[in-house]
Amino acid sequence: MKTRVKICGITRKQDVITAANAGADALGFVFYEPSPRYVTPDAARELVDAVPPFVMATGLFVNPEASYVQEVLSRVPLGLLQFHGDESPEFCNSFGVRWIKAVRVRETDDIEHAFERYRNASGLLVDAWDPQKYGGTGQSFNWALIPSRRPLPLILAGGLASDNVSRAVAQVRPWAVDVSGGVESSKGIKDDEKITDFINEVHRVDETD
Repeated sequence: MKTRVKICGITRKQDVITAANAGADALGFVFYEPSPRYVTPDAARELVDAVPPFVMATGLFVNPEASYVQEVLSRVPLGLLQFHGDESPEFCNSFGVRWIKAVRVRETDDIEHAFERYRNASGLLVDAWDPQKYGGTGQSFNWALIPSRRPLPLILAGGLASDNVSRAVAQVRPWAVDVSGGVESSKGIKDDEKITDFINEVHRVDETD
């Protein structure tokens, strides 16, 4: 099975091109102002316009107002929404766009509960728990907490980089992996070599199995 790769927190056109050319399946754009990777709707529109065919443009939100999500959707042609806060299933499902839900993991029950609660999602993203941050912590978590039964495609995030992603893919067998800080030279600034190395490591595991 091919493991998909999403490069999140894109802020520059050159990083759009680098990630797509390296084989990324999806690119993430952060619409959460406290994040150092935040982009305005206008900036995101220019970035998404540079995304080539067959690469999914994803918009990341954290506890947004519905009106803000609708404003972004009216200006930016996103193919997928990613909710990283405490949004209800009804809220996530209210925009007429496919969506995935992120869950911060402390124990196995967190994931199993999220699979049930967000069963209308297109996928479940599992990330490291932090009491103050909704993702982007740069920390991994105990992958043994991830159950083998997965009613939805599972996306693995949290502290991934080229030096551990092959082990993560081999152990977890996720549908996809999601990386942001692990392929950066500084917050919001991607590194061409790190992006390429990361994606190559994912593909290497797929090819050897």
